[in-house]
Amino acid sequence: MRKMSMEEVESRRAAILETIQDRTLTHEQKVTALARHAENFMKVLDEPEDIDEMLRTDIATQCFCNLYEGEAPYRPRYITPDYPKFLRQGSEFLQLDPPKDLFEALNSLMILYHNVPSITNYPVYIGDLDTLLEPYAEGLDDETVKKALRLFMTQIDRTILDSFCHGDIGPKDTRVGRLLMQVEAELQDAVPNISLRVAEDTPDDFLLAAVECALKCAKPSFANDAMFRAELGDNYCIASCYNGLLKGGGSYTLSRLRLDNIAKKATSLADFTDNWLPHVMDVMARYMDARIKFLVEESGFFESSFLVREGLIDRKNFTAMYGMVGMAECVNRLMELEGRPGRFGHSEEADRLGVAIMEQINSFNNSHFNPYCEATGGHFLLHAQVGIATDHNCSPGTRIPVGEEPEELIDHLKNISLFHKYFPSGTGDIFPVDITVHRNPAYILDIIRGAMRMNIRYLSFYASDSDVIRVTGYLVKRSEVEKLDHGQNVRQNTTGLGLGAKKNCKAFDRRIR
Repeated sequence: MRKMSMEEVESRRAAILETIQDRTLTHEQKVTALARHAENFMKVLDEPEDIDEMLRTDIATQCFCNLYEGEAPYRPRYITPDYPKFLRQGSEFLQLDPPKDLFEALNSLMILYHNVPSITNYPVYIGDLDTLLEPYAEGLDDETVKKALRLFMTQIDRTILDSFCHGDIGPKDTRVGRLLMQVEAELQDAVPNISLRVAEDTPDDFLLAAVECALKCAKPSFANDAMFRAELGDNYCIASCYNGLLKGGGSYTLSRLRLDNIAKKATSLADFTDNWLPHVMDVMARYMDARIKFLVEESGFFESSFLVREGLIDRKNFTAMYGMVGMAECVNRLMELEGRPGRFGHSEEADRLGVAIMEQINSFNNSHFNPYCEATGGHFLLHAQVGIATDHNCSPGTRIPVGEEPEELIDHLKNISLFHKYFPSGTGDIFPVDITVHRNPAYILDIIRGAMRMNIRYLSFYASDSDVIRVTGYLVKRSEVEKLDHGQNVRQNTTGLGLGAKKNCKAFDRRIR
């Protein structure tokens, strides 16, 4: 274990005091932040030699980022329990019998959610809610089911305090799925995030109901079921923002390449592709290996968790997510270095350069082996990360920068279709739509159907006048962001992220379609 200098210790003490005195934080938010400060007093990882230059430097120059995972991993970043198994068997640890009706099922799930950790301390996957609850709704009238769902979803929003919490529905039409969307459209809460998995045989009227719900509360988003099944198999789920992972497992860790900053280090395109990008990819991969090794071999998580003991998760269903951001800024910088005029999203040459960079990242990832990622053949899964509040002039994943979106939607979709295939563990694009679309939601249904046939992985829509909006991959309420901006404390941690994304990343200023 590396010892800290007194300067480092004093810096961390000052940060702790700042957290204690922060009047915009709730008690629970302070407890979470203080726990992270404590973790960061540890230096337990066997890290690559030049990690500080790559990671622990100013955000304007860092070449990769660990997304605040802390210095001493003691739980996986994302956990995706086997909820059907939980309902079938109950839990000895939680002293819960298998539920016999809808009310017992919802109560048991809420208890389990409280005991599922993650990097945020809240569950990032709460199950395939429609198929999970459908059997328990039999024999109950619609109003009874809706009342139970309304209380359940309200409880989730008030107790799971960030919108990285995610539930799935579809691709089959279900009664509970329809009733759940009716309830969500009524409640208009930011938590949980929801995805509808869309297949060719998903009925149009079910998909249309989802579109109408999304125009009221920015959810569900729409996931390409065929793509995810082809890559991850039938046992997949969408978790957190839009992350494809295996049920009964999850992701140990997620770090992300800052392609924009890596490009700033390079003196030419060749210097970027031959020197800087390979070097940073290698350092980040070995850093992730060190995190995984400590978590699996030394933290004791998999030996002590009741989730493992009761078969709700299995370490062999875990992988890790090799992320990236800033493709657009990277490409634009490299085009300028080469004296070429094109810009990402508006030039075939620039887009081809983006594809070439993705091919290089994909090739590296396929050649890197981690022994604890058995679920995905010993390799990490590529992930287009959604961005964080402190990102300045750095676009999420492979997205076209806000304010530079092509005028024609089809041109935007063509660019997206070049990149979504690379990211089994998630990528997505967001489209605010004019309020007139409320009169013609079939317009969005047609876009979704066409996009899925173009191998676009994940799309989100919200109405331009909606209070609940999608920031990058998570949801916030505009009204709550305004409260926080005026110094009031708010329940959900993601509201603070949304405020930062609004100010630093222009996330509220997307082109309205």
